Amino acid sequence: MKPRMAWFLGVSILSLWIATDLFIPRKHSIRQFDPTAVARLETAMWRSYYDKNPALLFWQLAGGLREQFHAPFWRSFVLGFQATKAAFVFKRGQSDADYQQALPELLTYYGNIQELTVESFTIPDMAREELNWWIVHRQRNRYSYADLADALDTTAAVLYRQPVAEFTRYGQFRADAMRLCDEAGRGATEADWRRIEQRLNQAWGELHRIVSR
Repeated sequence: MKPRMAWFLGVSILSLWIATDLFIPRKHSIRQFDPTAVARLETAMWRSYYDKNPALLFWQLAGGLREQFHAPFWRSFVLGFQATKAAFVFKRGQSDADYQQALPELLTYYGNIQELTVESFTIPDMAREELNWWIVHRQRNRYSYADLADALDTTAAVLYRQPVAEFTRYGQFRADAMRLCDEAGRGATEADWRRIEQRLNQAWGELHRIVSR
């Protein structure tokens, strides 16, 4: 096969793969995921954030979307871009009005997540609750980690359409992981990261137990 023909064939196959990945409808249950893999990826993302490695963080985020929401390979990068864009709009904010500017991006993001799931959730409610726990986590002078746990409980309840009370332990474990991460900061040791990942394993394990019953 001539090099030019081989190149053309390769490009055609790649284009077909990308188009199929992006546009062919695929739906999976968001109740089925590997909690250990999600916890490991979330820990890695937090490390990349503190190491100021955005390229690696974006790659890990796409992997997390494939693990938790069963996003197809190429679509996971589109979703990762949307989530990252929302996060950076939020990060630049200095007030509640500024933070609300991230909401349109979150609406788009969760609208696309909904297209991947066999379960349904209310997209505007989900976007608002996601933004709310971001605000609670950021405003340490106004909210406690108990408030953060409550916000995480509510977000999970909206996504999975189950009573908030069922997610109490999940919220506590995940908020505690965030507390450990915040306290360690950029000076986190390997021992710190092991403790953080342990808490995240407990959090995602508890969430999986609740939603897969």
